[in-house]
Amino acid sequence: MSILRFTQGYRARLLSVSCAMWLVLVPAHAQQARPKSAGNISCLIQPSQEVNVGTPVDGVLETVNVDRGDLVSPGQLLARLNAGVESAAVDFQSAKAEFGARKHARSAELQRKQLISTQEFDELETEHKLSQLELRQRREQLKLRSIVSPIKGVVVDVYRHRGDLVRQEKIFRVVQLHPLHVETVLPASLFGKLRVDQVSDVTPELGKGPLKAKIIQIDRVIDAASGTFRVRLLLQNPRLEIPPGQRCAINFPL
Repeated sequence: MSILRFTQGYRARLLSVSCAMWLVLVPAHAQQARPKSAGNISCLIQPSQEVNVGTPVDGVLETVNVDRGDLVSPGQLLARLNAGVESAAVDFQSAKAEFGARKHARSAELQRKQLISTQEFDELETEHKLSQLELRQRREQLKLRSIVSPIKGVVVDVYRHRGDLVRQEKIFRVVQLHPLHVETVLPASLFGKLRVDQVSDVTPELGKGPLKAKIIQIDRVIDAASGTFRVRLLLQNPRLEIPPGQRCAINFPL
């Protein structure tokens, strides 16, 4: 009977020690097994902005000032449509508006001296305002004949040339090269382990690396078909040394 009690007590103590060792070792093992980074994830470097530049009016291209590969800045004149009629309309309306301004000044003096009625002065003042508005409209129509760049970037494609008839269509394709976007697709298992403004290492396929890029956008919805979500990073390119369109590898610290 005493031997049986000794055996049962020994087994109980052995089980207690085993459980204690398991509680100590398992967390350490789990901590060692948890990945600290997700590396060598495929990505693609793209322009941060791409614009098809055209005109909302029909006309013949009179001048084309840029070619493929040229650097452009915001507001720079890329091309101009034939604007003879519109320019003449602006000159005509400008002369008409100047005459209306002089007439309005004279009528204001007469009204101050009470030589004309308030109704007559109101009609002359309204006529002057309408003339100014029409001049503004003519100038805006003339402005549509000039095609300018909306962003700072490089001309990638030129679709029309001098003498071509264009009908409300795109003429240039301009892309912004600073900064660049890095696009990647991650498995759903990494969802919630990244954050916006987190900095990661990006290694371009054709350039030196790694380079530092910052997460600016994380999808809030996982694609059910593929079990993935998209992440976008911002990569600075002030010297325009990194060409977009190339593949890259990215390392996310978790």
